[in-house]
Amino acid sequence: MKKIILAAIAVLGFASANAQTTSFSKGDTFISGALSVDSQKTGDEKSNGFIIEPKVGYFVTENIAIGGKLGFGSRKIDEIKTNDFTVGAFGRYYFTPASQFSVYGQAGVDFTSSKVKPSDVKSNEVGANIGLGLSYFLSNHFAIEATWLGLGYNVNNNGGHGAEKTNSFSFGTDLRDVSFGVVYKF
Repeated sequence: MKKIILAAIAVLGFASANAQTTSFSKGDTFISGALSVDSQKTGDEKSNGFIIEPKVGYFVTENIAIGGKLGFGSRKIDEIKTNDFTVGAFGRYYFTPASQFSVYGQAGVDFTSSKVKPSDVKSNEVGANIGLGLSYFLSNHFAIEATWLGLGYNVNNNGGHGAEKTNSFSFGTDLRDVSFGVVYKF
């Protein structure tokens, strides 16, 4: 048992010594994003869709990053197809207690335009959100991150032209809704 403990300490010490990683610095740029593909069939009803949403950020100071994202998503349920185009901006403040590990607060604003075919119904949605995240550097350039957006507000015009708007507010601690990703720093 003593040999196993000593071996584990040696491996952790070696990994820490070779991990020459730093967190983010002023002037650093990072890219990340989302990619999702799904398909479902219940009886005769079929649905499938995808989302692609690249994100880029730039550090204006050692602790503050600003960035933007573009996204496209498509969902088809039988003969009805919905396409979404999203553009967004975000800001992050990083707390860096260790060189490999960072905690951040994030605030963002998104605009999404949707079109449903074959009816050609269009709608627009504006949303604002606040959340928390964690980054862990695996190397000098790659980090894994987890983000939880806990407070959000959205307004959807539901196609406009006299349609009732939908306002939604969300606040929660649902840790099942954590998104994980990979970040590349250059």
